[in-house]
Formats: sequence, C-alpha cells, structure tokens
Amino acid sequence: MTGYTMLRNGGVGNGGQPWVLRWSSRIRLTWLSFTLFVILVFFPLIAHYYLTTIDDADDAGKRIFGPRTGNELCEVKHVQDLCRIRESVSEELLQLEAKRQELNSEIAKLNLKIEACKKSIENAKQDLLQLKNVISQTEHSYKELMAQNQPKLSLPIRLLPDKDDATFPLPKSNRNCRLHNCFDYSRCPLTSGFPVYVYNSDDYPFGTSLDPLIKQAFEATVRTNVYVTENADIACVYIILVGEMQEPVMPKPTELEQQLHSLPYWRTDGHNHLIINLSRKSETQNFIYNISTGRAMIAQSTFYDAQYRPGFDIVVSPLVHAMSEPNFLEIPPQVPVKRKYLFSFQGEKIESLRSSLQEVRSFEEEIEGNAPADYDDRIITTLKAVQDSKLDFVLVEFTCKNQPKASLPTEWALCGERDDRLELLKLSTFALIITPGDTRLVISAGCTMRLFEALEVGAIPVVLGEQVQLPYNDVIRWNEAALIIPKPRITEVHFLLRSISDNDLLAMRRQGRFLWETYFSTSDNVFSTVLAIIRTRIQIPAAPIREEPAVEIPHRSGKAAGTDPNMADNGDLDLGPVETEPPYASPKYLRNFTLTAMDIYRNWNSAPGPFHLFPYTPFDPVLPSEAKFLGSGTGFRPIGGGAGGSGKEFQAALGGNVPREQFTVVMLTYEREEVLMNSLERLNGLPYLNKVVVVWNSPKLPSEDLLWPDIGVPIMVVRTEKNSLNNRFLPWDEIETEAILSIDDDAHLRHDEIMFGFRVWREARDRIVGFPGRYHAWDIPHQSWLYNSNYSCELSMVLTGAAFFHKYYAYLYSYVMPQAIRDMVDEYINCEDIAMNFLVSHLTRKPPIKVTSRWTFRCPGCPQALSHDDSHFHERHKCINFFVKVYGYMPLLYTQFRVDSVLFKTRLPHDKTKCFKFI
Repeated sequence: MTGYTMLRNGGVGNGGQPWVLRWSSRIRLTWLSFTLFVILVFFPLIAHYYLTTIDDADDAGKRIFGPRTGNELCEVKHVQDLCRIRESVSEELLQLEAKRQELNSEIAKLNLKIEACKKSIENAKQDLLQLKNVISQTEHSYKELMAQNQPKLSLPIRLLPDKDDATFPLPKSNRNCRLHNCFDYSRCPLTSGFPVYVYNSDDYPFGTSLDPLIKQAFEATVRTNVYVTENADIACVYIILVGEMQEPVMPKPTELEQQLHSLPYWRTDGHNHLIINLSRKSETQNFIYNISTGRAMIAQSTFYDAQYRPGFDIVVSPLVHAMSEPNFLEIPPQVPVKRKYLFSFQGEKIESLRSSLQEVRSFEEEIEGNAPADYDDRIITTLKAVQDSKLDFVLVEFTCKNQPKASLPTEWALCGERDDRLELLKLSTFALIITPGDTRLVISAGCTMRLFEALEVGAIPVVLGEQVQLPYNDVIRWNEAALIIPKPRITEVHFLLRSISDNDLLAMRRQGRFLWETYFSTSDNVFSTVLAIIRTRIQIPAAPIREEPAVEIPHRSGKAAGTDPNMADNGDLDLGPVETEPPYASPKYLRNFTLTAMDIYRNWNSAPGPFHLFPYTPFDPVLPSEAKFLGSGTGFRPIGGGAGGSGKEFQAALGGNVPREQFTVVMLTYEREEVLMNSLERLNGLPYLNKVVVVWNSPKLPSEDLLWPDIGVPIMVVRTEKNSLNNRFLPWDEIETEAILSIDDDAHLRHDEIMFGFRVWREARDRIVGFPGRYHAWDIPHQSWLYNSNYSCELSMVLTGAAFFHKYYAYLYSYVMPQAIRDMVDEYINCEDIAMNFLVSHLTRKPPIKVTSRWTFRCPGCPQALSHDDSHFHERHKCINFFVKVYGYMPLLYTQFRVDSVLFKTRLPHDKTKCFKFI
C-alpha cells in the first residue's frame, strides 16, 4: 500500500527505481504505437494484394472473394429476401407505368372534351346573343306598332262595280263638272293599282281620220304602259284618242258626238272617261268645243274659258316628237347664261281683238268698260321701242316673211319653219310668248308650241298674260322655269329681264330643261304625265317601279374564310356586331296612300330630274327613296333615338336617327376567280353587312369546282345578260337595304375604313360617299373638259369602285337617266362611275363626300385592271364632254371638304370619349 502510494507520488522511496520505471513506461508506449502503425498500414496493403491476385487463379472453384452467380447468392437467406424485394418492386414499377400511361390518355381525352365544351359554350353564347337580338328587334317592332296606335290592316277585298252603273244626274252645266260630282270613285279603290282601259280607235269610224304619226305613237306608248289593262270591267279610267284629225276626212261634230256616246262603256254620260286630243301642229283646231262630252274629262292643247274645267280637264303639251327621240347632241348647252339676244319674238296676228268683237273703242275705254282690252297694240309699240333703243340686242318681228301658220282669232301665228324658229331661240336668252288677245281663249296650240320650242333649246319663256293656263299647271310650278307677266306691265318687261341674276337665269333654264325632258319631249312622257295627273288627283299611289330580277348562279360554299390581319386587326376596337345580328332589311315605307296628296307640288317640282312616275325627291328627309317607290319603298324617317353614347357604347352602336341599319355589298367581277375569292374573304367579320351580291359580268360561268368562302352572310352570285359596266348599278331585287357599297373585286379596304364610310354616309344619305377622289378641269387650249386623277386639294367625283350610295340612284341610273349615257358606257366599257357622279350631282346640286386620305384602293399583287390601259384616260375625257352635252351643262361641283376620323381608332380608356370628328 505504501509502495503504491510512493509510485503515485513520483517515485519517492528507493533512490534508483523512479527513473527506471519512467524509462520502461516510455519504451512500452513507443512499441505499442509502432505496432499499431504497422497493423494499420501494412495489413490493408497485404490484404488488398492478396484479394486482387487470388481471383486470377484458373480454378474457379478456388475463388474465395470473386463474384458468384445469382443462384449461389440466392442460396444465402438474406440475399434471397433481397431478390424477392427487387422482383416485387419491379412489378410495382411496371404497374405504376401502365397506370401513368392510362392517366395520360384520360387527361388527353378530357382536354379534348374541355375544348369541345368551350366551343359549345361559345356557340351557345352566340345563339343566345342572336336570340336576344331577335327578341329585342321583335320588342322594338311591337313598340313601333303600338306607338302608331293603329291596328295592322290587310288589304280590303276588291269591289267591282256593276257592268251597268246607276246613272247620276248631270250637274246643271257641264262647266260645273268636277271630280266630286262627275267622277265615280267607286271604280278606283286605293288598292286597285289604277287600271286604265284604252279603246282601239280603229274600231270606230273616226279612227280613220286620225293623224297616222300620232296614232302610231299613241299605240306604241299604250303597249308599254304599266297601268293599261285589257279587262274593261275592272278599269278605273277609260281613254279614247280622238285627235289630231286630218282636215279633209274630219267627221262632223254631230257624227263624232254620236260615235263617242256609242262607246261600249260610255254609260250615258261618259263618267270616268278621258278624251285625248293631241296636237302635232300649231294650227290644231278645237273641234271638241261644240261636242257634248258629258262627264268625260278632256285633255288637249286648246281651251276656251267656257270649256275648261279647272281640276278636271288637262292642258297637255304638243306632241312634236311623235315617233322619234330627241337628239341631245343637237340641243344647245345651258351655258353661257347670256346669249346674243336678250329676248326675241316672231309672229303675226291674223285677226285683231277689235275686229273679232266688232267694236271700236279707245284703250282707256276698254280698261274702264266690261269688254276685254286689247293690249297687243301697246305691246307692239313698247317692244319696237326697246329694239330701236339698242340698249340690248333684241329681235322682234310682228310680220312674217313667209305665209304665217294658221291660227285662231286674236292668236299670234307662228312664222317660218320649225328649224328656223329653233335657230333663233338658240340665240335668245328669253323667248316672248304673247297670249291671245281674247281672254276667253285660256290656252291655244300655238302658245303651247312656242312654250315647247323655248324649253327645248333653253330660251326662258316670258309669257305675257297671267290668265293663261299652261300645260299641267295644277301640278307644276311654272314660276320656277318661266316668267308669267300681266300684259299691263309690258313697259316694265325690259327692266325686269335685265334685273335677273345669272344664277337665277341658269336655275330657270335648268328647271325648264327638266320640265321639257320629263313631261314634253316624247309621246311616252306625255301619256304617262296625263295618267299621273289623274292618279294624283284621286290619290292612288303609283305602281311599284320595276326591280331587276336576280338570276342566281348556283355555287358551292363552305370554305372557311380566313382572317386577313390587315383587314380585321382592330385591337380592342369594337366596330359592331358580327354574325350575331341577323340580316335586317331596311324598313318598308308606310306612307303609300297619303303621300300622293300631301306632297303634290314638292314631288312634281322640287328636283331637277324626271319624277312624274315617282312623286317625291331622293333627298327629302321624310320621303322614301328605295326599291318600290310608292309600292313598298323605304324611307328616311326617324325610327328611334340615338344610342351611340360615348366611349365603348359609341363603338358598339350605330346611333343616329336610324340605329338599326345594314348595307349590301355589290361587287362587279369578270373572270378573276382568285382575286374575287380573296376579296370576299376580306369581308369576313365585317359588321352591319347584310349580304354580298356578286355581279358575274362574264358569259362564262364560274368553275364548277370553285369553293366559295363562308363569310357569315349570304353571297348571291347574279348572272347578267351581257358584259356591261352598267350592271354595277342595276337595282337587283336581292338588295334589301337602302345603303349599297359598290366595290371592285380588287378593292383593298380595311374594316374600320368601311365602317367609317358607312357612318358618314348615314349622315349624308343623298350623297355619294367614297374613298378615291377625282376631279374635272377645263382645258383652255382645246376648250373642252378633262378628267384628272392627280393628287389635288379639291375634287368633284369619287370612284364608285369603293363608294356608298342610296339604292334610289340605282333606279334612276338604270331606268330614268338618258339611254345615250348608258350606251356610251357600253361602247367604251368605261365611265360608269363618272355617269353616276353626274347623275347624283345633277339631282342634288351637291358634290360627293370623300372619306379618309386614300387616293387608291387597289390590292397589291392583283392582276392589271382596265384602268391601266393607255386609252383609259382618253376615253374618260370623251365621256365627260359627251355627258355635258346630254345634260346641257356641267353638273359636277368642286369641294375641298374631306371627312377624316380623328379619334375613331385612337386607343383611349372606355370611360373616355372615343368617337370620330369631321374635318
């Protein structure tokens, strides 16, 4: 115990033992460390060497650490467990892979179902929106009907009068005959259509005495008139032609009276009969004056005051061009306004008023007395004084150089031949017409002949004698085309004529030309005017004007139309409804049975165009102007308040006075199928498009395998009878909208441009609204008009290859405009757009409207058009000069006005104003 303690205490005890102990301890530690080092270093090296060399032995059985086969390993129990786990995991992985593939397949199927559901939802939304629009339109129509506070009526059953009408007592005097007591309205219901029965003059003895030319012209006119019927039992009016008769074989008045009373439908008093006595010469006699005509109306050029019944009888113009059309090239132009002579007159009085009355009184005594005063002597003296003063060039001759024409007593007879008189009138600004001295002669064939010749050559008539009854005076405002001056003012005539401005002179001359072309020039115009006057008096609407039947060319459609990014890239701009709004035709006109009586004077006089068959103007804001005119046309009347609003609301609605409206595209093409298909595809998605009418102008039909695009609206391919540019403006019955967008098959317009043009046209429905502008210019060296397409700050035309216009003008272009213009268009295969601009400017006296800054609209890469031919512009020069001759003046008007969209496509917040302005 003690020794041990000593060792622990540092070896204090025996003297030599501590250091031996310390040394031995150190040796043991060193050896132990070395041994551990050898074991840790060399033993792994030896083991590694042994393991790597022993496996190289040839005897496979002697391998100890080499790899063994699977069976050998599996013999070991824990290795077998691992194998089973591996096989189980492998099977589970295969099952999971199969399930993964199955799930992927199901996911793909579900994605397809999701896409199909999305499409179904979109289609359902479109159908729902369309149904909402239909319901909205139905509600709107219902509200309109309720607002009218009128039940919807059907046409009444036609009542036919008995064959033997009950006789009515004649008025005390035939002089008192008027419509209310001498006309049987029961034969003319409002819905009758105004049927007219015309007797065949050859069936009666007096027919052999008729002038052959008048008879032939009358029969030709009757064959083409829409009101003439062969069924006399349903006729409203019966017409018999009794003149002009040839002098040698003229029947006696008593014989003619007996023959008239023996007409099969005369019915004792001749009610609802019209006796027509046309005059081709100025010396036509008034042989009906001594004949009892009962309740029959009389239409002729000569009337005595005791014979004429205002509002019942009709003063007609002479039938000068019986079987020939007037030659427009021989008619002098309306400019210059002032001509060589201020006024002219040639005539000779066969019998004076004093000699006819067998009275000799002074001028003053005649004024104070009851007998009519003979102012002719004062007129002769005053006119000779004006001529002798030489203040103005005037020509007055009161004695004929040759034998004067036969005339009635106190009437101024015509001098010379018709061609000589016309040459003098072409040099005269005014033409004096002195009425007969006998005021009991309210009109004579000589006066109507002077009026006819003056209007024909553009000499403004100056009628001396306010008691005169000019042709069709109850429906024509003669003061717009002639001066009617009382004879006592003869001393003031010179001053009055000098005081009229050039603008007023040109307006009167233009109106006179319109009256002559419309009511005087041909036998068809005269007969149609007489019927129109009677129809207007008894308030029966005119027959619907003819529409051009569209013969459709069968074609296959179904090709999905692509979307041209240049056409439809509108960003967030909503141009309007697309395909959600069903085709909506312009509303039908509802004033058919009241318009005739309400607007009589405005209809017959307000427009410089032939409207005697359709009594209203194309630019009246409350009158119809489409399709069936008085049958079932459409109107400019407001049908609702504006709904445009601002911002987004403005984009989504048309607004204005007619918020529900669409337009029809009319596209003319000729054997350019690829270009046509591309143009049609560009219309895909165009808002407010009702349908597309493709006018196939080629005799060769489209390819049978041609697949037409489906653009969401009907495409009507119309076959034409011949290759004519006039087919562009035919009033096809398939066009059910007032607005027409005439467009070429190679025109390239964006949707926003088209919509902007449509909005502008709706604010100016009487104008042509288009994109490319052109103008006319006067060629001073050659003294002629030129067509110019250069860039300019003013214009007078817009090309109808990309323009909006009203369907009303399609009727006027095709059926009313002079045929000579359409013939020239066919001859040159050119100028149809110029002709339409001439027509609209002539009617409205307004220039067209150009929208946007476009000067061309051709698509890039399209085949060359006719306009690229060198002769194209030369032909257009000739067209303009020819059209000026036909119209008699230059109707085109210059304008520096252009409409541009300022904010129409500007990206602004929806709560801000987004609209367009006119500049």
